[in-house]
Amino acid sequence: MKIDSLSIYRYETKLKQPWITAYGADYTVEQVLFCLRSGGVEGWGESSPLNHPTYSPEYSKDVFSVNAELFAPLIIGKDIESGEELQKIFSFVKGHYFAKSGFDLAWWDLASKLAGVPMWKFIGGTNRHPESGADFGFQKSIDELLEKIDRVKDIAPRIKLKFGPGWELDVLKEVRKTFPKLTFHIDCNSAYTLDDLPMFRQIDELGLAMIEQPLANDDLIDHATLQKAIQTPICLDESLVTPEKARKAIQIGSCKFFNLKTGRLGGITPILRTCDLAREAGIGCWVGGMLETGIGRWARLAVASRAEVTYPSDIGAPRPSKLLRTPLEFVPGTMHYDLDEKRPGSGADVDIESVRDRVLDEFHMG
Repeated sequence: MKIDSLSIYRYETKLKQPWITAYGADYTVEQVLFCLRSGGVEGWGESSPLNHPTYSPEYSKDVFSVNAELFAPLIIGKDIESGEELQKIFSFVKGHYFAKSGFDLAWWDLASKLAGVPMWKFIGGTNRHPESGADFGFQKSIDELLEKIDRVKDIAPRIKLKFGPGWELDVLKEVRKTFPKLTFHIDCNSAYTLDDLPMFRQIDELGLAMIEQPLANDDLIDHATLQKAIQTPICLDESLVTPEKARKAIQIGSCKFFNLKTGRLGGITPILRTCDLAREAGIGCWVGGMLETGIGRWARLAVASRAEVTYPSDIGAPRPSKLLRTPLEFVPGTMHYDLDEKRPGSGADVDIESVRDRVLDEFHMG
């Protein structure tokens, strides 16, 4: 398909309450939104690396600039027939996976619309009802956290807790004592080292589903050492930036789960290759989030429909947004979604003009 025109928007979302993790607090989130057009049809994508290089080396202004200055001129007017072809065009740039993800997601949305197929089916999905878990960052008190868990305990298929210095074992032990039968996992956001092995052995006693990214954000080797020393499965997040990293993690035994994030892995194209590796190795998968708008969340839903996704994902609860004419909605009384079997594309029907006041910067070609 020929890329007739394109647009990039740096967009701001204000959070109702700060999202606090081991690497700091976010009060607003800047997302970068992407639109590709071909034959009068639009495809939308999103990258949300956060406002500053705290989660990864990339951040929103960086993603916007790399795409406007480098990637957009290379794809405008081109016939691009596959996600692999698009990624090959971008491959001369080292790293910058969040930057590469935006047009990749937009390409898959556009291609599936032109094919007249829902994107979740177009990428090989089979599960019409992806599940979403509940997530809780650091709270003001343990009691506040327990109250929030109590509100979702009857519908959440699993609960993820942020975990880090100042919000550690005492919190986790109280949670497990109060909710002995619920499925929990913790996300450390790279806050620890192998020196903390005694603490992880205590965590072993609490029956968690997994420990997400306990060690350095770019590490595979120490994770393999830790996984051999504890029983609780390790899940890679920040370290998993390419299918090649996934292959190496499998080879040395760094983990038993992959967190598939559309931004961090560079888009749907590399995620599909990572899914193939995970399936062959028996690695469990689930889809993580980066506080995206509904555009990114529709894309995550499509990935979550893949058969390799065996653990409830981070899709998040539906929330109203003027950006989308088609909001996401839970099936009543549950935390899973019902994907449309007929609507082409990701499902994100975007109305960027209705939220002009949230656009911080924009770029257009064609």
